Amino acid sequence: MNIPRKRLGAVVSVLAISLIGAACSSSSTTTAGTTAGTTAAGNTTTSAAAGMDYSKLDGKIVGSGATFPKSFYDEAIANLAGIAPKLTVEYGGGGSGKGRSDLQEQVVDFAGTDGVVKPEDIAKFKGGDFVYVPTVIAPITLSYNLPSVKTLQLSPATIAGIYQLKITKWNDAAIAADNPGVTLPATTIVAARRADGSGTTDNFTKFLKASVGTDAGGTWALGSGSTVEWPAGTQAGDGNTGVAQIVSTTEGAIGYVDLSDAKANKLSFAAIKNKAGKFVMPTLEATSAAAEGATIKDDLTFFLGWADGDASYPIAAQTWIIAYTKQADPVKAANIRGFLTYLLNEGQTLAPTIDYAPLPETLRMKAIANIAKIGG
Repeated sequence: MNIPRKRLGAVVSVLAISLIGAACSSSSTTTAGTTAGTTAAGNTTTSAAAGMDYSKLDGKIVGSGATFPKSFYDEAIANLAGIAPKLTVEYGGGGSGKGRSDLQEQVVDFAGTDGVVKPEDIAKFKGGDFVYVPTVIAPITLSYNLPSVKTLQLSPATIAGIYQLKITKWNDAAIAADNPGVTLPATTIVAARRADGSGTTDNFTKFLKASVGTDAGGTWALGSGSTVEWPAGTQAGDGNTGVAQIVSTTEGAIGYVDLSDAKANKLSFAAIKNKAGKFVMPTLEATSAAAEGATIKDDLTFFLGWADGDASYPIAAQTWIIAYTKQADPVKAANIRGFLTYLLNEGQTLAPTIDYAPLPETLRMKAIANIAKIGG
C-alpha cells in the first residue's frame, strides 16, 4: 500500500470529521454529525447523529474477510482509535470467503464480505441469525500495465475473451475495435485474478455473466462466484493487493482491482463499456450513479454491477459487514455496534478521501437500523 497517501487521507479525514457537524446539512450522502467532548487532536468523542459516546467503548473485537474495503476499514480503525482509546479493532482481510467461513465457525466477531451467503450455507453459521450492514461502495478497476498505452477502453465481450484466454495479444482485433486510433503493442496479455475466495471475483464475474454470459447471448462461460474455474494460463494473486502486485510488476498484465489499491499502486485502468454503450472510467461519481437505481432487498443485499444509465460504471461493487444478532457478551455487542456506527456516520465522510463512495442516504439509514439488531 502507498503509506504516504493513506496518512494524508487520515489527516484529511480528521479535519473532515471535525467539521462535519457544521457541514452535514450541505451533504446529500450523509447526515453524520458530532458534538460533545473532544480529544487533544480536535476529534470529537461523541456522535450526535448516532447518540454514541465512542470514548465509553472498551474491549477488543476481531474481524476478517473482504480485501476490497480493507483500506477503508484500516483507515477508519486508525481514526476511531483516537476517540475510542480503550477499544481495539482488528481486521485481518483474507478474502470474503475466509471472512464468511471464520464467522460461520465463530472464529471472529464480525466478517467483511462483498458477496452474500449462499442460501444452503446459512444454517451452517454456528452463532445463529446474522445481519448484513452495508458500509461503502466502490468501483472495481480493470488495471493494466502497458507503458506505451496511456488510455484504454474495453467492452465486456473483450474482457471475457481476455479472461477465457481467447484474446492473448494486446493488438488483437477485438481490443483494437474498442480503441480506434490507438497504437497497441503485440505484447502477450497476462490475465491476473484472485487466488482466494473473493467477493471482488464474485462481483467481477457477476458483471461478466450479466453482460456477456450465455443467458445474455454472449460468450462468457465461466459463470460467477467467489471462486470460478479459471483457465490454467491465468496468474493468481492473494487479495486485491496481490493482483495489483502482479499488474504493477508484469508488463502486459491486466487485473481486476479495487480503486483504492489500484491508485495506491499507481496503476493505469481502463474505461469500461456500460449497459448504455458508453465507455466510463471507474470513478466514485460513476459508482454512485450505478447505485441510484439499485434494488435493495429487505435484508439489505443488492448488486450494483451492470446498472442502467449513461453515467453508470458497469463494475460498481458493494460490501457488507455481517455479524450475529445474538451475542453472548453484551460488552462485545456494544463494541461491534460502536464500530459499525462509526463506519456509517463519521466513516462516510472519511470514505471519499481513500477512494470509496459513501452509501446513498436511504440505504445508510437502513444500515443503521440493522446495527441495532446486534444485541447483547
